[in-house]
Amino acid sequence: MAGPTLQTEAFILNRDTPKEAFQPFTAFSAEHGNLRILQRIPRKPTPTHSPLDLFDRVALMLDAGSSGTWFVKEVRVLERFAAIGAGYRRLQHAVEFTSLIARNPMHEDSRESVYRLLQTALSAFAHSERPDVVGFKSHFCFARDEGYPIKEHWFPTLLRDDRSAVAELLNQPAADQTLETDAVARLHQKLEDYLRGHTDILVD
Repeated sequence: MAGPTLQTEAFILNRDTPKEAFQPFTAFSAEHGNLRILQRIPRKPTPTHSPLDLFDRVALMLDAGSSGTWFVKEVRVLERFAAIGAGYRRLQHAVEFTSLIARNPMHEDSRESVYRLLQTALSAFAHSERPDVVGFKSHFCFARDEGYPIKEHWFPTLLRDDRSAVAELLNQPAADQTLETDAVARLHQKLEDYLRGHTDILVD
């Protein structure tokens, strides 16, 4: 007897090492949260096979497997953020953010906002010359949208100059940022340290 099927739209967050005849991925759906999916690797190239790629926004038809795993039955690529892979720093910061989403289970009430944040973040990573700024903003917004009082609790603990820098990072478009990359990295590290110590978010 055939198992249940699932139709959903999702972002591809992670691509793991192939296992036997399947390529494993972690996908994120606004309706279902994180999904562990497996796409069969064809023995020979075929025009009907649409290989999934990291960061893709896709329409999926999935067949249920064991232990919460789903097998890709049909896939249609809705949007591909190929420009992210064209630069190392874009790829690095985008992977850091999507990996953060992949390792943290989402309550159903916040999944829609996370899905919208992924759309905004991946579009920005694909086009911005300051992926470090996009990464900082995305981490901040994720923690805020998960309900943590990051603006009220973390922000006041910073030195005055750092508060001014964070305000600029959050309020100015990435293209207008003048903060050096080293300064952004230092503030991002402070943010991650706070998330490790004061929230349930799995940063690493």
